[in-house]
Amino acid sequence: MPTKIRLQRHGKKRYAYFHVVVADARAPRDGKFIEKLGVYNPNDNPATIDISFDRALYWVKEGAQPTDTCRALLSYKGVMHKDHLDRGVLKGALTQDQADKKFEAWLKEKEAKVDGKKDSLAKAAAEAEKTRLAAETEAKKKKAAEVLTKTSEMAAAAEAEAAKVEVEAAGEEAPASEGDEEATPDAEATTEAPTEEVKEETPAAEEATPEAPAEEEKVTEPVAVEEPKAEEVKEEEPVAEVKEEAPAEEEKADESEAEAKAE
Repeated sequence: MPTKIRLQRHGKKRYAYFHVVVADARAPRDGKFIEKLGVYNPNDNPATIDISFDRALYWVKEGAQPTDTCRALLSYKGVMHKDHLDRGVLKGALTQDQADKKFEAWLKEKEAKVDGKKDSLAKAAAEAEKTRLAAETEAKKKKAAEVLTKTSEMAAAAEAEAAKVEVEAAGEEAPASEGDEEATPDAEATTEAPTEEVKEETPAAEEATPEAPAEEEKVTEPVAVEEPKAEEVKEEEPVAEVKEEAPAEEEKADESEAEAKAE
């Protein structure tokens, strides 16, 4: 029965990992297998290769044919090199001790290469992280500067607008105050004018009581006082009483004189 060492696919789409198995060449790829030798995951960096060294060497010596990918994996782990040295021991080209020393030297060299690659990858990752942080810091500073500039411009615009509003408000208040100052004297004059006229008329009315002609003259003159007050003055006519009483007093005076003469 021809046997092959090949990969059996597992995992999801675009993120597959593989089992290294020994299976019949006539079996399907993901079908029945004889033995599982290990796991290969190409998604990691470096790739994860976990293979049983002794069992893989056994099947290689038994004649199992690895596929191209599996041959590269077995060479990476040293299985194919160990098989080559063992064949040389069987042919007598070298002793077992020499073969073991050569294999140990090969393993140390391979491990040094793997460690060097891991270190370089770690340094590259650290450098990339440092560059990313520097770029983010620079972007933050630039953004902060833009925000500060925009904020200062908005503050300056707001101050200018506020100053403009204050100037406009002050300009509107100044003419209004001047108009009020000009209007106040007129209002005082209008309010004080009637009081002065009334004050002037009151003594005139008092003087009119003993002398009737004076009252008549003042009544006949045009008065700037309101009409109701003039009518009140006209309704009160003490002058007529004075005129009527005047002849009676004269008659009494004549009678007293005549009596004096008769005596």
